[in-house]
Amino acid sequence: MDYKQKIKSITEKLPERTRLVAVSKYHPSEEIQKAYDAGCRIFGESHVQEVREKQLVLPGDIEWHFIGHLQTNKVKYIAPFISMIHAIDTPHLLQEVEKQASKHNRTIPCLLQLHVAKEETKFGFTTEECMDFLQKGEWMQMPHVRISGIMCMATNTDNEDQIRSEFRLAHEFFMKAKETIFRDKDYFCECSMGMSNDWEIAVDEGSTLIRVGTAIFGPR
Repeated sequence: MDYKQKIKSITEKLPERTRLVAVSKYHPSEEIQKAYDAGCRIFGESHVQEVREKQLVLPGDIEWHFIGHLQTNKVKYIAPFISMIHAIDTPHLLQEVEKQASKHNRTIPCLLQLHVAKEETKFGFTTEECMDFLQKGEWMQMPHVRISGIMCMATNTDNEDQIRSEFRLAHEFFMKAKETIFRDKDYFCECSMGMSNDWEIAVDEGSTLIRVGTAIFGPR
């Protein structure tokens, strides 16, 4: 199956509200170019040096989304060009994005990472921590970042009921924040949920961005 067919097999199942982020980390620029030629415009990367090198040689209208854990000392390298950062997992990281974005006179859309999975992961706000952070309002003094929604990862399990309940929890949080803290902010509209193994469940539960790599590029 070529890229066009692979991409079509996914996108034809997506509702109008949902966009595909092709996860291209560890794949060479030549393969990304093929996926671009087949219609993809949003690519997800999780290593700073890798995405810096790729964005220099690939088409300028690509939206580069940073989807992995981002260290504060690396933000400065992607601030000039990144289209969205999916995994803001601490207030400190958001402050650093504000600092670096201001140097380039840019406003960078950011998603707050929720930790809803049952497995131990180092990263992400609990729903309580995230709501507390939003209510305190420090982010309102950061003109160069735009909190555009939330991101989460479900537990790596075959239990579809568990996956669905985790996505549902994240989406309920998203809707609560949208209807209260962001009720007059149209830009708070993204719910980044779902990867190659669970994106169809995520779409059912309200995802607006699915992050799919293996189903497009094959195993790394």
